[in-house]
This record gives sequence, structure tokens and C-alpha cells, in this order.
Amino acid sequence: MRHKTFILVAVVLLVLVGGAVAAYAYDSSRDDVIAEGVTVAGVDVGGMDVDQARVVVARRLEGPLEQPIAVVRGKKRFTLSATDAGVQADVAGMVDAARQRSRSGSIFTRVARDISGGEESADVPARVSYDRAAVRKLVRRVGKGLNREARDAEVSFPSLDKVKEQKGRAVKTAVLRRRLAQALTVPGVDRQVRAPVRILRPKVTQAELAAKYPRLLVADRANFQLRFYKNLQLVKSYPVAVGAVGFDTPAGLYHIQNKAVDPAWTVPNSAWAGSLAGTVVPGGSAENPLKARWLGIFDGAGIHGTDQTYSLGSAASHGCIRMSIPDVIELYDQVPVGAPIYIA
Repeated sequence: MRHKTFILVAVVLLVLVGGAVAAYAYDSSRDDVIAEGVTVAGVDVGGMDVDQARVVVARRLEGPLEQPIAVVRGKKRFTLSATDAGVQADVAGMVDAARQRSRSGSIFTRVARDISGGEESADVPARVSYDRAAVRKLVRRVGKGLNREARDAEVSFPSLDKVKEQKGRAVKTAVLRRRLAQALTVPGVDRQVRAPVRILRPKVTQAELAAKYPRLLVADRANFQLRFYKNLQLVKSYPVAVGAVGFDTPAGLYHIQNKAVDPAWTVPNSAWAGSLAGTVVPGGSAENPLKARWLGIFDGAGIHGTDQTYSLGSAASHGCIRMSIPDVIELYDQVPVGAPIYIA
């Protein structure tokens, strides 16, 4: 009886040992075979050996990854070739990772899985690298081509026509870099990326222009008129005298710099000033040509009253704008320091 039991145990052990040897031999023979259900960058490589998988994965990734990448916005397009972007796929590393996933678990679970037709159900993501400096350069190029400052609505001088505002835009560089990284490294993602932008809004719209110009003066030298506007609406036009030839009233856009009642006159040190050259003539004196009021404009030129009303409507001054005394008194209180004046 004991002899039979010993034989039975020996047979069982022999079968177990033989099975283990067979399992080991089977598993070893599949050391380079990737398990069913395993994919690499979305490519099914189940049942392939490592060399086959490398060829298949390389072939499937080659086309998509060699396509140039493009950033578009409207009709503008900025491109970067895959070569210039330094795109490289680590095919060997991806396939090796798939093999390691296939070899996970014990020898018995692997043999049971393979013999029964089971699957590993694992996906190895794409391992693709690129030249980050090249992408940053592309993003800068996109910004240079698309960025635009917002433009406020403006008044066109001297017509006072309203120039419409324009929205600006700024490329969202961090967002664009992320989108480019995804497009370069993930097979199947569209290689055409729409440039993300932030809209910049103007500070002044056409509807707000009147508020920007509550008070405005326009000096029309050709017609010897000084026009006064409130909220871009004409209030009154005054006859004036302007600078004579050689003493031209300066043209352009200026602002009222200072104001004074009965201003003193600092006489220019010029030959035309005669004995008064370089002196200061008190306000209100007979020798002082700056009558009643003064609104300074630029470099000694300004608006003032005159008792030489016969000069109005002509080029007669040494650069200033002359007005009749009642007119300059009327205008003075309505025009603050800082108000714009355009001299045409």
C-alpha cells in the first residue's frame, strides 16, 4: 500500500515538474512577443515580436509626424517643418515598454493568458520629442505677425471727421505653445493649429469722442478764423490775426499750457523789439501788446487780445494769434488749461 502511494506521489510530482518545465519553455519562447491587446501610440502590435512591432510603429508614425505644422488665423498662416521642429519618435523605447507590459505578472498568469487567448489591454502612449527653441521661435513669429495694438477712435484735424476705433489683439503665447506641443507629439492630432488670441479693446470709441474733446480750438490760418467747439459741436468762430511771413504761427496739434489775465510781456531779445528787447513789460501798460487775456500755446506763442483790430483777418503778428479784446475775454473763461488747439 505504501509502495503504491509513493508511486502516485512520484507521478504527480513528475507531472508538475514537467508542466513547470514546459511552461517555462513556452514562456521563454515568447520573451520577445508582445501580448494581444497591447497598442503603441494607438497602433495594434499584439502578437508581434519586437522587431516586427518596431517596423510597424515606425511606418505608422512616419507619415503623420513628418507633416509640417501650421498656425493659422484668418488669412495668415505660419508654418514650421517637422525637420526644423526637430520631431523625433522613440520607437524603440515605446516598443520596449510594450514588451515589458506584456511580461508583467507571473509566468503562470502569462502562460494562462496566452494559451487561453486572453489580452493584456494596455496602450503605450507615443513618445515624441521636439525642439522647444524652434517652437518658441515660431510662437514669436506668430506674435509679430498677428499682434496689433488697439486704436482709439480719433478726430481727424482740421476737418474733425471721426476716425473709427479698431480692436487690437495679442497672441496667447502660453496657450499656443501647449497646442503646438500636443500637435507635434500626439499622432492623429490636427497639425493645423488656430492661433489663440486675446482681444484688446480701445479706450475711446467713436461714440465717446465728444467726451474726449469737451473743449477744442481750431485755428484756420488760411481764413484767419479761430473756431471754438464744445463736444465737437461748433459754438463760435472768431476773426483773428496770425503770424506774418517769417514769424509764422506754429502749425500742428498743441494744448493750452497756461492762462493769465492782463499778462506781463516778456519781450523777445530780437531786433524788431527795439529798445524793449529783453525787458518785461507789465500787464495793462500801453506798451504791452498782450491785451486783457493770454492763453499760452507753445514756445512763446499764444492767444491774446489786441487793440489793433485793423490787423484782424491778416498775417500781422510775431507768431501769436490776436483776437479783439471782447472776443478774447469771452473765450478765456470757456477754455481750460490742457484744452487742445489745432493750428491748420
